[in-house]
Amino acid sequence: MPKLSLGTRLFISHLLVMMVGLGSFIIIAKVSSPRMFVVRLEQLEKRGIFTVRSARTYLVEGFQNAWNRSAILSMIVGTSAAGGVSYIFSKRITQPVKQMKQISQKFAAGDLAERVPESSIPELNQLSLSFNSMASSLGDVEQRRRELIGDLTHELRTPLTVMRGYLEELADGTIEGTPELYLRLIRETRRLERLIHDLQELSKAEAGYLSIDSQSVSLLPLITSLVERFADQLLEEGPTLKLDCARDIPNVLADRDRTEQILVNLLGNAIRYTQTGSIVVKAERINRYVWISVIDTGVGIASEDLPYVFERFWRADPSRASHSGGTGIGLAIARRLVELQGGNIEVESEVGKGSTFRFCLPIA
Repeated sequence: MPKLSLGTRLFISHLLVMMVGLGSFIIIAKVSSPRMFVVRLEQLEKRGIFTVRSARTYLVEGFQNAWNRSAILSMIVGTSAAGGVSYIFSKRITQPVKQMKQISQKFAAGDLAERVPESSIPELNQLSLSFNSMASSLGDVEQRRRELIGDLTHELRTPLTVMRGYLEELADGTIEGTPELYLRLIRETRRLERLIHDLQELSKAEAGYLSIDSQSVSLLPLITSLVERFADQLLEEGPTLKLDCARDIPNVLADRDRTEQILVNLLGNAIRYTQTGSIVVKAERINRYVWISVIDTGVGIASEDLPYVFERFWRADPSRASHSGGTGIGLAIARRLVELQGGNIEVESEVGKGSTFRFCLPIA
């Protein structure tokens, strides 16, 4: 047996309701009307208005015949009117649903531009708004997917092209293998490894699969060890690395390893784009959070680029070109790790004067 559509079901349900109501009315009227008519005649006879005793049978039969004809006519007219109204309203109700079906089929074919128009029915209008919101989200996801594929292709092309060029020249005998050449090849492979590792981390973080072991963490020893580790990597003519943190800074509720990963990304980013001047790691308590800032005097970021700083593979040209060594997704990972720990991350920057990246973690 074929399944009925929503419009057919609504139409039949309206007809059934009408027929039940009209049928109940006719049955009750059929049973009670003749009796009530006879009672009314008897009341008129008792008042002496007129005498209809001899004609009572004919009057009752005439009333029943008239009632039957009017009932049949009412049934025909009522059914026709109810059927027409039911058809109009069922079609009006199902029209947005049919549009959603057609648009969803277009979505399946890859066309994400269509939207469902507003409806005068509040519930269906809310459904249309939710459907359009979902469509916009799908469009954004598809756009980000395409951008990710394009960015990833660009990021992989450079090291692979370099490696292929060297290997082809080695195979042709154009150049000879030297320790310096092999070190270049190793650097390119390590760059690919970093890119793949960062992509895995970002994918896990965005999907919610990244484990977060929140516990009470003492920030001072963690920040101190990181500052000492990075200070050893700075050249004498490079920037100075300083720590600005009170000894009584409260513990935070966070994952120690993930917090260290955030700071490593921020410090590495600051060192990469700060040739001279200073880099300061600052921690301070503000209300119920501890804010950790990495302040540098590097090249800075233009104001129009600030909204995109935490996007994957973002770099502002030319100061953040791919040859600088970064994968372009470290800040995206940092943002997601901060959010997973109940915090927030911000950036302030000015071209030529430096940048300040800061994030907060809740106090334990």
